[in-house]
Amino acid sequence: MSIRTGYEEATEAYQLPRLVRLGPNLYGACFTLMKMIPARYILRRALAEGRLPADATIVETTSGTFGLALAMQAVHLDRRLILVSDPVVDERLYRRLTDLGAVVERVPAAAGAAPGGYQAARLDRLHEIRAGLPGSFWPEQYSNPDNPRSYAAVSELVLESLGQVDCLVGPVGSGGSMTGTATYLRSVVPECRAIAVDTHHSILFGHPDGHRELRGLGMGLMPANLDHTVFDDVHWTSAGAAYQATRRLHRRHGLFMGPTSGAAYLVADWWARRNPRALTVVMFPDEGYRYQDTVYDDAWLAAAGHTAGPPTDPEPLDDPTRADGVWTSYAWGRRTHAEVMSGVPA
Repeated sequence: MSIRTGYEEATEAYQLPRLVRLGPNLYGACFTLMKMIPARYILRRALAEGRLPADATIVETTSGTFGLALAMQAVHLDRRLILVSDPVVDERLYRRLTDLGAVVERVPAAAGAAPGGYQAARLDRLHEIRAGLPGSFWPEQYSNPDNPRSYAAVSELVLESLGQVDCLVGPVGSGGSMTGTATYLRSVVPECRAIAVDTHHSILFGHPDGHRELRGLGMGLMPANLDHTVFDDVHWTSAGAAYQATRRLHRRHGLFMGPTSGAAYLVADWWARRNPRALTVVMFPDEGYRYQDTVYDDAWLAAAGHTAGPPTDPEPLDDPTRADGVWTSYAWGRRTHAEVMSGVPA
C-alpha cells in the first residue's frame, strides 16, 4: 500500500500509524483506530477462505474499538453485524456503532459483579446468539491467531522507517497488538525489549480480578492471544496516572490520544529517558475524541479526584500479584504466566 495513491476504502486508510518523534530516542506510533488492523485482516481472510458468505452474520463480543472497526468493515463487505457489549460501553461509541448498522446488545449491569465480570457474561450471550444463527462468523479477537499475525504490517513499517528498534512499549488487552508487533520485530531484532502496560486488578499479569476504572487495556479473562514470554517487564498504572499522562502528551506534543495511550506514554517516556542510547517506540491505540467530557475536562478530573500528577518513577515490585499503588513495575523476564506465578509466595 502506498500513501501516494488514493485508498480503495476508509478501512484501508485507517490501518497504519503515523510515526511521530517525541524525544531524541522516542517515537510514538499514533493510530486513529489500531483495532482496524486485526478486524480488517480477520474478516478479509475469512472472506477469501469462504468462511464469510454473503448471508453470514458477524457476531463478536466487545465494549471497545474492535467493534467500531468491525462495523466499518461490515459496511464495506455488506454483512450484518451483532455486537455483544456491556453497560460501560461509551455512549458516543454506541451511537456510532448503531449508525453504521450494527446491532448492539448490552448484558445487564448485574453481570459485572459475577465471576469473570462483563467479559464472561458477554461470551455467554454471544454463544446463545450464535446457537440461533447457523453459519454465523465469530472473529474471536481474543483467541484468533490472525489477530497477532495482522500486526506484521506495523512491524514492517517501524523497521523500514526507523531501522533497529531497541524497545517496544504498549498497552495490553486482547494480547494481539503487543504480542504480534514484538514477535515480528524480534524476527529482525531479537534483542528488542517489550514492555507491557496494564492496570490494577487486570488478571493478565497476576493481579486478582476486580474493578478497573481505566478501560481499553487489561482484562478479567485470560486471552489465548497473549504470549507472556514476549514481555521483559510489566507496568501497572492507575486511572489517575494515565489520565494525567494523557493530558501531558497533548500539552507537550499536540497529540490528542486516549487514556491507554497516556498510560503507555508515561512508561515509554520514563524508559527512554533512562536509556538514552536505545531507540524506543510506543504504541498509541486511538484518539481522544471519546474522552473530551472526561479525561480532557478539568472539572471532571477534579470531581473524580484525579488532579495529582503521576510519580516520576514506578515502584518496582517483587510480587506481581500486589494490586495497589499508583504506578508499579515487575521484571517479567520473558517467562510464562505459570512460571512467574509458581514463584509467588502463597
